[in-house]
Amino acid sequence: MESYTIGRAARLLGVSPDTARRWADAGRIATRRDEGGRRVVDGRDLAAFSVEIARSGGADEETPYTSVRNSFPGIVTAIKLGDVAAQVEIQAGPHRLVSLLTREAVEELGLEVGVEATARVKSTNVHIDRT
Repeated sequence: MESYTIGRAARLLGVSPDTARRWADAGRIATRRDEGGRRVVDGRDLAAFSVEIARSGGADEETPYTSVRNSFPGIVTAIKLGDVAAQVEIQAGPHRLVSLLTREAVEELGLEVGVEATARVKSTNVHIDRT
């Protein structure tokens, strides 16, 4: 299972590391200490929390969101696998992106809920890159 430092989790959530620490201190998001003593968030917990704050109207602070070169770094929040095709959802800050791709691509990229990934958008297509 992937885990993320508070700083990395904050970037994926679109907030400052201080905000992510305050959320962790308040018990809004579960953390644990890794072998090096750093506070980390499990990927599945981060995925669930990112969906929760997006649905509730966003973060505590106002952050400008931009699409630099149409890239949306985020966290995988859902995967629906079919025999041939798959649907992958990514929460990138306040943005929820959905991509339809092959099951084989999902498996090759090692995508699963809680994994960091980047959605790249060109026209009406969304492509997923594993970070």
